[in-house]
Amino acid sequence: MKKLGFIGTGIMGKPMAKNLIDAGYPLVVYDINHKALEEMVDYNAKSASSCKEVASQSDIIITMLPNSPEVEKAVLGKDGVIEGVKRSQTLIDMSSIAPLVSQKVAKELEKKGVDMLDAPVSGGQEKAQSGTLAIMVGGKEEVFKQCKAILEAMGKPILVGDIGAGQITKLVNQTIVAINIAAVAEALILGKKAGVNPQRIFEAIKGGLAGSQCLTDKGPRMFQGRFNPGFRIGLHVKDLNNVLATSRELHTAMPLCAQVMEMMQTLMAEGHTDLDHGSLALFYEKLNGISLKEE
Repeated sequence: MKKLGFIGTGIMGKPMAKNLIDAGYPLVVYDINHKALEEMVDYNAKSASSCKEVASQSDIIITMLPNSPEVEKAVLGKDGVIEGVKRSQTLIDMSSIAPLVSQKVAKELEKKGVDMLDAPVSGGQEKAQSGTLAIMVGGKEEVFKQCKAILEAMGKPILVGDIGAGQITKLVNQTIVAINIAAVAEALILGKKAGVNPQRIFEAIKGGLAGSQCLTDKGPRMFQGRFNPGFRIGLHVKDLNNVLATSRELHTAMPLCAQVMEMMQTLMAEGHTDLDHGSLALFYEKLNGISLKEE
């Protein structure tokens, strides 16, 4: 069985790594958070002191990090993955980062004879825990086939194209999610303002064309005022920054995405950076002077 390395055991990475251990894979892990490392060691992982050490002890290295700079540092920086790799290894980056950075990292690893997949995920903490994440993969088909069983221990992987295609697909996903959550909050506020119980509206429409995973997951959170992450506003803003930067490079107009980005920026300015992105409801509640929370 392949020896796996896992770098980044935060809110998403920790349950993903645990699912790999549950599937029987030997795992060596690294995180700058020592407490997170200790928890993984208690779960039968082996700890490493650097990204370089993870790479030197693994056949396949997985990274799950916050953003492009962290991935570049972990892979290409001092004591990074690239200093510990050997020819014929594979890096699977499951972080959500800029597509151009994925392509840059892949080119540098290729010089060492190392393959790479970019494989960002969607589904949040709950699906990371249940091993049912949507996994959007870019890279060579033969490398994808070699790694498919590993990815299936964490969710449902789909190959969407060459390196960078996984990240583009994730940007599309994050755009749709952001706009969808905003639409759910906006519409439910209208219903409540008109005097109709929003929970009854939710029950009436969730099985129709307006139904979506966003409505199903975030509607109940809005009714309960329960905005613990989940998926943090601050991370979604990071993703939308990558969306809008990419759209500018491609001269693609994205007015709805830009509008929701401003809503999220407002929430961050009000101190809500670490709340779930379902807290977009708070933006509408403040704007309209009404709460969706059940009375």
